Amino acid sequence: MRQVLYDVAALVGRAALGVIFIQHGWAKFQRGVDATARGFADWNIPAPRISAWFAVVAELGGGALLVLGLLTALAGAALFVVMAGAFAYVHVGHGILLESNGFELVLALGSVALLLAVAGPGRASLDYLLFGRRAAEETSAVPAAA
Repeated sequence: MRQVLYDVAALVGRAALGVIFIQHGWAKFQRGVDATARGFADWNIPAPRISAWFAVVAELGGGALLVLGLLTALAGAALFVVMAGAFAYVHVGHGILLESNGFELVLALGSVALLLAVAGPGRASLDYLLFGRRAAEETSAVPAAA
């Protein structure tokens, strides 16, 4: 029963987080990577053009991968890195509350991305379907039934 609960929670969490990241990546892409890079430069983010491309690809691609539950560890880790950068370079000096450009959103998004990277996507995922039970159990935070 515990595994089933984890599978459902992981599916809901992955899908919700993935949709949020897809939207953020799409907004950066629509605005233009060059415009995003200029904003990153204004925030003193290192290598702003490379960082902007990384953010767009990680958010769009990683978000889609999370929704599918495919390459979840890689996608979650990449998204955690994006959120860690946003935390360190943009939001940390503004306190926690989002209304003052604080870090509450990047902290929440980054934490869940990291959790999924470490705990695994659950059995309702392409990772499980394609790579099987063993791979899912190796990354799952839920112990396998004896």
